[in-house]
Parts: sequence; structure tokens; C-alpha cells
Amino acid sequence: MRKNLHFLIPNISNKFYYSEGQPWLIKEKDACGVGFIASRDNIASHKLIMQAIEALIFMEHRGACSADKSSGDGAGLMTSIPWKLFKPYINNSEDHVGIGMCFLPYNRIEVKEAKKFIEWIVREESLQIIKWREVPTNNEVLGSEAYKNKPTILQFFIKSKLSSKYNLEHKLYITRKRIEKLISKSYVKWLKEFYICSLSSKIIIYKGMVKSAVLGQFYQDLLHIDYESPFAIYHRRFSTNTMPKWALAQPMRLIAHNGEINTLLGNLNWMKTREELLSNIYNTKDINHIKPICNPESSDSANLDSAFEVLLHANLPIHEVSLTLIPEAYKNNPEINSHTDIINFYEYNSIYQEAWDGPALVIFSDGKIIGASLDRNGLRPARFCITKDNYIIVASESGVINIDQSNIIKKGRIGPGQTLALDLENKIILEDLELKKQVAKKKNYNYLLNLHRVVFNNKDFLEETNKSENELLQWQTLFGYTSEDVELTIEHMASQGKEPTFCMGDDIPLAILSGKPHILYNYFKQRFAQVTNPAIDPLRESLVMSLDTYIGNKEKLFNSSIEGKILYFNSPIINESELERIQKSELKSGTINAFFNVKQGTTELKSTILKLCQEAELLVKLGVEILVISDRFTVLSEDYTYIPPLLITAAIHHHLIRKKIRHKSSIIVETAQAWSTHHFACLISYGASLICPYLVLETVRHWWKNAKTQSLMQKNKIPVCTIKEAQENYKKAVENGLLKILSKMGISLLSSYQGAQIFEILGLGAEIVNLAFTGSTSRIGGLSFKELANEIIIFHDLALKNLNKNKLNNYGFVQYRPGCEYHLNNPDMAKALHKAVRTYKTEFYEGYKNILYNRPPTNLRDLLQIKSDSPPISIDQVESASLIVNRFCTGGMSLGALSREAHETLAIAMNRLGGKSNSGEGGEDPIRFKILSDVDLTGHSPLLPHLKGLSNGDTANSAIKQIASGRFGVTPEYLINAKQLEIKIAQGAKPGEGGQLPGKKVSPYIAKLRACKPGVPLISPPPHHDIYSIEDLSQLIFDLHQINPKAKVSVKLVASVGIGTIAAGVAKANADIIQISGHDGGTGASPLSSIKHAGVPWELGLTEVHKTLLSNNLRNRVLLRVDGGFKTGLDIVIASLMGAEEYGFGTVAMIATGCIMARICHTNNCPVGVASQREDLRARYPGVPESLVNFCMFVAEEVRSILAYMGYKSLKDIIGRYNLLSTNYINTLNKTNNLNLYDLLNLPREFINDRSWLEHEYVHSNGPVLDDILIKSSDIEETIKSQTNIDKHLKISNINRSVGGRLSGYIAKQYGNNDFKGKINLHFYGSAGQSFGLFNIGGLNLRLIGEANDYVGKGMNGGEIVVIPNNQFYKSNFQTNNVIIGNTCLYGATGGYLFVKGQAGERFAVRNSQAQAVVEGVGDHCCEYMTGGVVVVLGKTGRNFAAGMTGGLAYVFDKDNNFIDYLNSEIVKIQKVITKSGEIQLKSLLEQHLVKTGSLKAKEILENWSTLLTYFWQVVPPSEADTPQTNPNMDTLIFDKQVVIK
Repeated sequence: MRKNLHFLIPNISNKFYYSEGQPWLIKEKDACGVGFIASRDNIASHKLIMQAIEALIFMEHRGACSADKSSGDGAGLMTSIPWKLFKPYINNSEDHVGIGMCFLPYNRIEVKEAKKFIEWIVREESLQIIKWREVPTNNEVLGSEAYKNKPTILQFFIKSKLSSKYNLEHKLYITRKRIEKLISKSYVKWLKEFYICSLSSKIIIYKGMVKSAVLGQFYQDLLHIDYESPFAIYHRRFSTNTMPKWALAQPMRLIAHNGEINTLLGNLNWMKTREELLSNIYNTKDINHIKPICNPESSDSANLDSAFEVLLHANLPIHEVSLTLIPEAYKNNPEINSHTDIINFYEYNSIYQEAWDGPALVIFSDGKIIGASLDRNGLRPARFCITKDNYIIVASESGVINIDQSNIIKKGRIGPGQTLALDLENKIILEDLELKKQVAKKKNYNYLLNLHRVVFNNKDFLEETNKSENELLQWQTLFGYTSEDVELTIEHMASQGKEPTFCMGDDIPLAILSGKPHILYNYFKQRFAQVTNPAIDPLRESLVMSLDTYIGNKEKLFNSSIEGKILYFNSPIINESELERIQKSELKSGTINAFFNVKQGTTELKSTILKLCQEAELLVKLGVEILVISDRFTVLSEDYTYIPPLLITAAIHHHLIRKKIRHKSSIIVETAQAWSTHHFACLISYGASLICPYLVLETVRHWWKNAKTQSLMQKNKIPVCTIKEAQENYKKAVENGLLKILSKMGISLLSSYQGAQIFEILGLGAEIVNLAFTGSTSRIGGLSFKELANEIIIFHDLALKNLNKNKLNNYGFVQYRPGCEYHLNNPDMAKALHKAVRTYKTEFYEGYKNILYNRPPTNLRDLLQIKSDSPPISIDQVESASLIVNRFCTGGMSLGALSREAHETLAIAMNRLGGKSNSGEGGEDPIRFKILSDVDLTGHSPLLPHLKGLSNGDTANSAIKQIASGRFGVTPEYLINAKQLEIKIAQGAKPGEGGQLPGKKVSPYIAKLRACKPGVPLISPPPHHDIYSIEDLSQLIFDLHQINPKAKVSVKLVASVGIGTIAAGVAKANADIIQISGHDGGTGASPLSSIKHAGVPWELGLTEVHKTLLSNNLRNRVLLRVDGGFKTGLDIVIASLMGAEEYGFGTVAMIATGCIMARICHTNNCPVGVASQREDLRARYPGVPESLVNFCMFVAEEVRSILAYMGYKSLKDIIGRYNLLSTNYINTLNKTNNLNLYDLLNLPREFINDRSWLEHEYVHSNGPVLDDILIKSSDIEETIKSQTNIDKHLKISNINRSVGGRLSGYIAKQYGNNDFKGKINLHFYGSAGQSFGLFNIGGLNLRLIGEANDYVGKGMNGGEIVVIPNNQFYKSNFQTNNVIIGNTCLYGATGGYLFVKGQAGERFAVRNSQAQAVVEGVGDHCCEYMTGGVVVVLGKTGRNFAAGMTGGLAYVFDKDNNFIDYLNSEIVKIQKVITKSGEIQLKSLLEQHLVKTGSLKAKEILENWSTLLTYFWQVVPPSEADTPQTNPNMDTLIFDKQVVIK
């Protein structure tokens, strides 16, 4: 047989190409609805299968479809094997039988080939296939794409002589891995069509590229009465891609995964090196069969499933596997602080197994145990209920299975880091704490930790300098320091203990285009989370984050026969004394001196790296446990210079991975070339465990000893500190910066970030990338080793051949300096533009344009030129400028960052043009919605007296209204007065980060618009707390279409690798517009390292998005808008050729209206009042709308002239015509000619002539919704018209989403936020879908008897929402605390009342500003970022209560006296209710709660008021400290003894 198959297994070389990026990064991301139903009694039934299918159908909205709108992205079930159904195929005996479910090629000849492979391996494993079965299916129910790509679906039945079920399962696992490995190495064209869904003696998986309702119709087995199972896992998929892939439907072999693994590349690298450790668990033969464990070509879910499998078959129970791979945030967790055995379990496992980090709800089963685990930050919804007849149901939403409410014992949620499981064999429900205690007691982890772990005690920083001033200058020059690095970054970090901030984006050339020398780090761009997973707030949610690091030989933990120690550090940054102590520890260390001989020429760099990799390998094989890579010279030499630490670290890291010995040694980098947080992040992401930045610490010591520094301290110009404190400040700034960089990718743990390579490379060639940065994306090529060596030698020569220098070079990388690095926004450009727009003379615009046309290559588009395929035409034949400007927009600059004058001037100008201005974050004054009719001859209006240059017919209404993460000022009236609604996912200057408006910019006017208090800083969270996944974004888009069905919804993304597949998901989520922003934008304050090192040029982002949407037949679904450094008509034309249809202006629009590029926007001291709230400075504002109108008309006329030259009549004719572009950079660049712009010019050719994708639906619809029925009912219509009262009773289910939103928008359109005086009382019965009470307006009162899902009261502005459980359920469960509403309720609420007779999930009242609420228990992060309103919690709270809370009050009933353990006290203080006004406020809300809900808790408290009042804590932020409710000096004291805890 082997001979017959020989022709199928050629010897193919193992080549890898990484230019584009890993497939899981650029081709496929997904999210879903997921859950399980199981019988606690382990009773199999067909009814359970039908209930699972019902659950899938009721989660259909959490999935998505292909471009044909009928082929689902995937749906599936995992169940136990239905032996009753299969009796005819197994001779009526299930003993020793396993069943395989597989997808084979459609071609019958290829099916035969595939069956031969399977049969061959089965025989070699001493097993027997007793039957093949073609699974009965109904193809008629498939969508066109699904049908076209449908595989042949077969089952095969295997007989074994093994007596044990476990042994058989293990045998079947090995068999499947062997089959997969054989076929993957075979030369078969059907390789990608082959997939084994399951091969087991316990479970079977039915799945496919179908919608939920179709699954049971397609697989006829599922509807067969004999298909019985005691459990079923269900999964409905939302893929960001629409390419047909049946195999990617879930469940996988063991898990169903709703989430995204952010650290995947690191997990894969560490798993690869860890394969050798399996010899302690598996026999040698089996190891060879199962390697490689993971596959970079597979999705994150598939790889996580593979990790589950390998640990499960190493005899770990599946729930222990889940705890190991997806650990909770166990440190300082009050729930487990007293359970040291659990903490020890996590501590021990964290040493050798990094977390698979990212948002995740994982449902798992091996047929014996079924369970669910949630990630450490609770970033996926997970509700459960337990019934009296012993069923347990877990799902992404409540209400997905119709259960008699009187049959339910308990309703709850799986919280952050929690696990819920059912042991089917023993018929036991394993709740979180008991499950973990059971697992933790299996071994004596305390003993093992004491045996192996040594906690490293920090040593003091040095106090004396080691170098003279001249020596320091020479060393700094050698390693690439500039005066800006020292003065703006290092000194600031040493003085302030935090990173410096800057503004106005990054307008210098990319490092690869620059004529100045750059250090290697500048070629790396940080990646960040957007849409498919959220960023984390490292400041307010630090409880889930950690910089813990272990060094040493991790093999010791796998093999108990090896003795030795592992060192633990709480930070990856060490000083010189600490490094010396490590090298003297009992761990064996060796040093790699990272130098190369410059006299040997530029080829020596690569050859030396290869030698050092070999040296490192030898040291590790000789037992070295710590590799110290050092660039510390004894004496500087003209013959030798350093190898960049990032380069040599990454090269050695990957070399040891390839040799599968990486786990045996840790890498410490002793380097002079690390001072920015970005540098440290790069080193860690490419393998370093610890970093000793000896030269920057020496620089800090010199700074502290400098007489100027001491003088500044004495004058209190900078904080006073000791020399040790200065170095500690610097270290603290680096650590906080690292947490920020981790968090922007949604990563919590440094141990998971290490080796994860969360960067995109811009400007390094394949030679370097393949050797040192394997797996990282480098799309444009760039430097070779020789060219990189040249750049290093420039610094070497500067240091050693210019010994008379007395100061560092200033290249002007940050601040513009004449004669230094080119800045796009330079004084000459600004002056020329001011002259042009103020005179409206063409010759002056020509001067401005020539300055930009003649610039050095700065952006990627500067390397392209237009090559037309048509002869020129007369400009008279080209569309008018007035039509072209309709495609122009201004960027989303908030009122708050900008002055009122600047913000309104931009809006008026764009409205005059027929273009679109963008409100940015922060709401909008309703007065701006009016059209001016009172403008006098001087251009002034009494309505807007602070503006000039006005005309009748002007309006300051922003056509685009932004919905950002802070939700400031997002009200029904704001939303209904928009032409477009923009969801800002990220911003170019700091993608993945939140924002903060300083208190000095929060004027009374700004505070009024944002519903907050003047002078109090305002925080915008890093993520939207209702967008943790693509299906969450889909829900927010649904919300916005619901409240304003006439407004297009746009989604703003920032360019980064993988944006294409994200955009595909956004298009499928029903967005109308996608905006791609470049890395170079941003007008407000941002960390300097973020401005310089995050995101990529819009050219890469736009072409990737355009190409992906075309390939997925989704391009017609969305309009593409782009912004980032646009300044001329040529920019517009190039963007059009790349696929853009609309164009945004940011900085240049501000310059046109008066900005002078002072670059102090973040200080509130803008000298011309553009970016200041100070009235004295705002009075200087010179801008008039006409200036921006003139600029846009100039640009449009330039576009017309280019179109005429090209021979085209309109912009639409050239959109997407990338074939009219070519490169023009040969011999124009200083550093290399090895750039490859293939990605910019390689778009699908078939779409050049087919232009149908440019025809877009005006606004996408939500389809039929419940609100439409309500609005169209004559009685409600009359009630709204006459402002009277009405009551209505309706049934509701979880498929009824965003109920009330459209009705609120309808009312707001007629009456605004506050002027509707009627009352519409709607009574609902059932399980409400997401966003119940969306943007609820005054006069609309919703009462729900049942339960609700996530986002209740999102953006609530007025009225009332009451949620109470079904009476039948409540009667038998009134003493239990049941969860009846979901996560993130009252997000961004600006008014109204919410009363909930039950518990809420995570993040209740996040960013609430004016709503008042009573709830009977909450999860983690309650009242986060709250700026106003009142929240009363009558029960248990989760962790991190009041993080970032700057306004409003909270009252917490704390009968257990442990609330302080759950409080984030960074901002707030807590005290008892000590004033009469506070008591009245609390009692009034409780009385309302009792009346509205009949709450027994409220009743008990009110009946025992004087006694139980003392159990309440009042949570008080500083802004509320002087109010009658909190301050006895402002009111009557009700207690003699004041209890205050700060």
C-alpha cells in the first residue's frame, strides 16, 4: 500500500514567505454566538438536540452570511455520539467503536484517494474501518456559495480491540493526527478540501457553512428521532471573511470559541519549542506523530483547540486544561485571596505556560465533562440557567431556549475568569470556586513553587556616574541618541515618571524614506486592537494586567528529576546591580557580545549574527540557563561596533526556536540602545525576558547631577527627587508605557506578550526578516543586511570620528527645525497656504502646491506616479469643482480639543461646500442645527455672535456625528440630526488608546454639552465598551440604524496589517461607510511614542481594504473614505486610484482656518485660539469659513486639472483604477532601492472594467423591527402628536433588539430631547434582545417582565426602564440573587431612571453621566468612568468598582462588610451616608424601586431603615465632595460619628 501511495508524497522543500503576514492575521477573524445545553442526569434525548437547534436559531443575529446573503459563515453542533441512530452501522454494539466525521473533496475520484489515506493509517494503528457512511443531507437549503463549495461529507466507523475508552480516545487522536500529517505532506490538489471534523468514541460534530435555521434541515440526522444526546454545544459564526470555508465552522474538536487570541504568534512559537518537552508525557512514537502541535496556517480557534487536545491527551482533565491556557486574573482577587492552593496552581502553571490571551468565551467538552470558561477580563457575554428538571443552559444570550420560568432554579452569568462545568459521568455541576479548588488540590503546588521558584529582590540603583560628560556624549551618539530623545523623552520620564505627550501627529518621512539615519526600532510599527477584540485600559483596569517575568530553564517544571531554580521578577526592567547579581546566582549564565568588525565590510554584520546564533545554541546545549546579550564595550573601538540589540535578540530567539531549545534558556539584554517604551516593547516582543538599559540609566544620573536640573528642582519648576528616585521614575514610566503598549493590543500579561511579535515592519527586506523576525509582516521590503550595516556605521562614524562635539545631534524628528528632518507641516507650507486661502489667488495656491510637489519622498504615495491610458481632454469636459467637493470631509476633531470658534467655522465651511464636517467626540449644541437667517452686513449673527464671515443660509450642524468610546453628549436629538453617524474605533495618533480631555479644557460650555462638571477631566476609554467583537460592532451599527434609519453609519479604522479582513467584517455588519485613517493623523494630545510608532500609512490600509472587499464581493456594500495627511489634489487622485471615494482633511483644514502649527494643542495655550478653551485666546481666532471653502475649491480645481491631463471626466471614472499608477522611486531614495510596492499596485484586475461595485445602497436597513410596528400603530402615532398618555402590552424575545430606539428617535426628531410631554408606557413580556431601551427618551417608559441581555438603557436620555423577573420564576427564587440583565447596561446614559429587580453583569453604568438607577447586584467595573447620576446597588459588587469615576454618586448596601475589597480607590473615597440630603436621595430611590418592582430587598431595607442605613457605603469622587448629599458642612449631619475611607 505504501508503494501505491508513493507518488502522492514527493519531497517538497519547506519554504516560508512572510511578506504579507500570517493567514490568521490577514485572512480570517471571527466571533459568534455560542453555548451548550446539558442534562445533569446524563440522560440522552432528541428533545435536547431540538432545543440546541432552537438556541442556534435565536442567536442567528450573532452570526453573518457570505456575500450571497444566504450562505452562513458557519453553524454547528457537538454532541455525544447518537449510538441509537448508528446501530445499523456498528452491529448493534458501541463497545470499542469510534466514529469519524469528515469533509472530503467533492470529486468522486479524489474521495477515493482520500479514503485510501484514511484506511491506510487506520490499519497501521491496528484499527479497523467497519463501515463508510455518506451523511444524508439536503442540498436545496444551502446558499449558492455554500452549495458551490460543499464537500463530500462522510462518516467512518472504526473498531478497536482496546478495552479502555480512554485508550481508544488517545488512539483515535494519534490516528487523526497521522492522517492529517500524511495528507498535509502529500502532493494532492484537494488538500484544502480535506478536514476531519471529529474522530472519537465519545463525541461527534455536525457543522457547515450554513445559517442556524438551515443546520437541522441540511443534516437530516439531526432531525431524526433516534438522534439522542445528553448534551449539545452550539456555535453560530460571524467571520470577517466570506471566502467559503466549511472547515472553519465550529465547534472544533474539543472547543467552541467566541473570541480572539491576541498573542497567537507568541503562543505558536513557544508551543513549537515546547514540543520537545512532551517526551516527559508522550512516548517517542506518538510525539513524532502529533508534531507539529499547532499550525500557523490555521485560525486562532483551531490552534487553541490543538493546545487543548495535546494537554487533554497528556492526562489533564479538560477543565484543568482550560484553567491552564486561559487563567483568570488571580492576583489581588478577593474571591480567591483566601484560597492559596488556587493561587499556587496559577502561579506554578504561569511559569511554563504563557496564557493564550485575548477576549474569549470557550465552551469545551471531551464527552465526559462539558463546561464554559470566560477570559480574565470578561470580554464576552455568558449567561446560564439551571432548571428543576436538571438541565443546565449556557449561551451568549439569555432567552435562546424557551423554558418554563417556573422550572428555573437559578439564572446567572459566568464572570471574568470564571469556569462552569458539568461532570456528566458523575452527574455533578462544578461551579467556579469548587472546580478550581478540586483542580488545585491534585498536586502540592506550594511545595513545587518553593522547590523551584526564587523571588528576586530588587537592588538599589547606582548613585554615581561611570562616564565623563564627553564619554557619555560619545556613547549616546554611537547608539543613536539625539538631543530630542534625551530632552523630550528621557529627562521627562526621569522627572515626571511618565511618558511625554505631544500633538499634531507624525509628519516626517518614514524611516526607510528618510535621508537621516534611524535606529532599527523606527522600522517597527506597533499593532493594536480594533473591532475584533478590544483594547484594555491599563490605568483603570490594571487588576487584570501584569509585568511578571520568570527566567531560567523551563524544562525543570516538566521533568521532576531535574533540580534547579527559576527566578521571578515583577518587572522586565533591571538595573546594573541587579544584572550583576543575576549573573552571580545559582543559575548558569553566559554572555553573547553583540559586536561586529566594521573593518571587514558590510557583509560582516550578517555573518557575525549567524556565528552568534551558533554560539548561543552551543551555550544552551552546555547548560546555560540565562543568555546575556550585551553591547557594553570595555573601550569604544574604531574597528568594532554593536549589532542592534533588537536584531541580535530576535535572531537568537528564532534560532533557538528552530532548534527547539528555546525553553531551556532565557534572554537578558544588556543594552545602551533602549530608552523609549517602544524600544523595550520591541525587545520583549521578540524574545527578551529582562532588559538592563545601562546607558539610559547613566544618562538619568548625569541629568540629575546637572546644575541646571538641581536649579529647576530648587525653584519647584520640576518635582524634587533623589538620584535613585529619578531612576525609579524612569523605570516606572517604562513599565507604565509597556502596560499601555500591551493593552492597546488587548493583551494583559507580559508573559504572553513576550515573543508574540505584535509589530508590523516598514522598511526591512526579506533577508533580515526571514533570519531574525520570522513570522512578522513586512509588506514593502526594504533594507538588506548590507544597507542596515551602512546605517549602523553612520552612527559609529559620528561617535568616533567627530570627537570634538559638545552636544548631541538634533535631527528634528519631533519638532521642526530648519535644515533638519523634513516636516510636511512646515512654516513655509503654512505661510503659503494662508496666503492662498486669504486672497483666493491661483498663483499663490500654485506656490503652496509646488512646495509640496517638490518635497523629498515622505509618504508611500510619493513613490508612485500617474500613467494614464487616455489622451488629455479639455478641463471643460471634467466634472465641476462643486461636485468634487461633495466628496470632501473634515476629520473628527472634538469640540473640547478645538475651540468653539474653530469647530463651528469648519462645520459652516463644509456645509457651504456640500461636503461634510465631523463633530468629533463631545456632543453638539442644538443651536447649531438651525439655519442662519439673521446675519448682518458685517457677517455676524446674534445666534452665533462669536463667529465672523457668516452668510444667511449657513448652518454649523456637523453632517457627521461621531460616536466615540466616551459617548459624551450622544443623545437622541444629537443622533437624529445627523446625515451620517461615525463609530470611531481608533484614531491615527494613538490607535488602541483612550483619550483624556484635561480639566482645564472642560469649560462650563463643554461640560454642558458633555453632561458633566466643569473643570473635571474627562476620560474616553480605550475600547468602546459595547464593541468587544465584530458581532458587537454589528449590534452598535444596528442600534444607530435603529434610532436614525436615514443616516449612513460609518466605521473609522486605522491602517494596520489585517485591516482588510476587519473591514470585510464591518461591511457584513451592515456599515454603509468605512473610513481608513493613516498613522500620521491626530490633532490632540497623544503619547509621543504612540504618535511615532503605532499604525501604518493609509496607502497600505486603503489598498488592503479595497482588495479584500473586492475579493469577497463586498465592495458594493460600503463606500470607502480615507484620511491622513491630505494636502493637495494629487493626494486625492492617488487615493482615488487606490479605491477611495471620499477624502478627509484634518490638520490642513485647521491650518487653512488659522492654525500656525505651534504644536502646543495639548496645553490649552494655543496662541491663535484654535485648540484652546481660554476665552482670551479664543478671542484671537482669525478663521472664517471662506478660508476653508477657498482651500477646498483650490484642491478640487487641481483635481480637475489632473483628471483632464489623464483624459477622464470625473473622479468616479478613476476610482479603483490602480493600473494607472506606477512606481517612480528608483535612485531617488538614500537608503535602498529594494522597496516593493506590490501590495499597493496588485489589485484584482477583473474589477477594472466591472464598475458595478461603485453602486451603493443609500442606507442599509435593519429590516422589519418591532419599533416600526409601534410607530405605525395609530394610537401611538396619535399619542406622540397630541402628547397624551398610552399603555400597551407586547410579547418580546431576544431577537427583538434595540427596542425603543427608533421610537425615541422619532420623538426626538419632532420634540428634541426634552419637549415631549406625553407618556408612552410599554409593557413587555419575555426575554428582550440586546440594547433594550436604546437611547430612551423622556416620556417613554418601558417595563419588562422577564429578563434582558446586554446594553439595557444604552445612551438612555430620559424616561424610565423597569426590569423584573417573571412572577413564576420569582416566587420560587426570591431569596437567590439572579442575573436578569446583561453587561454594559446604562453605557453613556445621559438621563432617565432604571430599576432592576435582580443582578446586572459587568460594567454596569459605565460612563453614566446623568441617569439614576437601582440594581440588586453587579459584576466587575461598575460605575467605571462615571461622570454623573446616581447608582444604588442593593447587593454584591464585582471588582474594580468606581474605577475612573469622576462624578456622580453611588450607594452600595454592604451587609457582608467587604465592599472595600472590591473598590478601586484611586479617585474616589467611601463614607457612610452622613447627611440628611444623602439619606433623602437614597431613600427616595429605594421607595421608587419598591413601587416599580416590588423588590423584597428594598422592602426589607425600608422597613428597617434606621438599622440598615448604616450598612450603606456612599462612593464619592472629588467633584461631589462639597455637595449637600456628601458634605455635612453643606447639610445636616445625621450621624455623630463620621466614617470616611479614602
